[in-house]
Amino acid sequence: MIDFRSDTVTRPSQAMRDAMFTAPVGDDVFQDDPTVNELESFAADMFGMEASIYCSSGTQTNQIAINLYVQPGGEVITHQESHIYKYEGGGIARNSGASVRLLDGDRGRLSVEQISQWVNPDDIHLPVTQLVSLEDTTNRGGGAIYDFSEIQKIRKFCLSKNLPLHLDGARLMNAMVENNVDLKTYAAEFDSISLCLSKGLGAPIGSLLLGTEDFIQRARRTRKVFGGGMRQAGLIAAGGLYALKNNISRLSEDHENAKALETVFNGLDWVLEVPKVETNIVVVILKDANKRDVIISNLSGQGIQTIAFGPGMIRLVTHLDISKNDIDQTISVIRSLNV
Repeated sequence: MIDFRSDTVTRPSQAMRDAMFTAPVGDDVFQDDPTVNELESFAADMFGMEASIYCSSGTQTNQIAINLYVQPGGEVITHQESHIYKYEGGGIARNSGASVRLLDGDRGRLSVEQISQWVNPDDIHLPVTQLVSLEDTTNRGGGAIYDFSEIQKIRKFCLSKNLPLHLDGARLMNAMVENNVDLKTYAAEFDSISLCLSKGLGAPIGSLLLGTEDFIQRARRTRKVFGGGMRQAGLIAAGGLYALKNNISRLSEDHENAKALETVFNGLDWVLEVPKVETNIVVVILKDANKRDVIISNLSGQGIQTIAFGPGMIRLVTHLDISKNDIDQTISVIRSLNV
């Protein structure tokens, strides 16, 4: 099967497996796993941030950050299609007892004008606005990238209101290979960043949360409370370290493959629209929404796995396990469909 369901389906290369197999390990809860320590230090230096912490998932890193910023009864401003709201099991409410102010924006992206309208005044009837969270790239927005100048405007506004700014950067490196912004310059606009290692970067497990030394030390306590303390985690952290050192620049190949799929879908009479492909996510909006499941089934029957992405919508995600030959085969199958 050629698996386009997500970039989470990637499997470690032999070189990554070798790095994992030979990784020195210790007890990470005692902070004496040398490989985890190296990963956290390497990532912090890469981003120009003071510290980072290795966690089991992006949901965990996001939820830890939110828990540190928001008190019960507080409010988080985020996009209505954001991963922290839509795909983290109601964690904002369950883990932090917080309210959410959901905004609609262009393909999952918010503007400073939108955010500024919804910071609550000092009124006992309203929750206290305590955090702004962005997502780059945007999953539900089809891999769209933020304009860095808009991030800078949002940051300036947040500073004026003493509001922390968090980034769900699950696919941030996909954005960074396209936006021509220095990584440290970009990261400086955020108080904290969550980075997934197990999507396009190809590691099997794990995400990083980056921030100040004090923030990350407090994150260790919250990670423990959430049951996220791992012991000889160097075995999996080595995969993440290998990914950061070797698998960033090649993300552009995934983007080119996604754009090839965009081109073929745009030429089909049963496709209504394909939102402009910027990174590795292709969202196909069908003219007849009722045909979605039939198309997914027909593709699967010919060895192409995709996923439903809403009414009348199909998503394909390219990644390091999708070759150029896989793309050519997929295009041939797509063109042959009798829809």
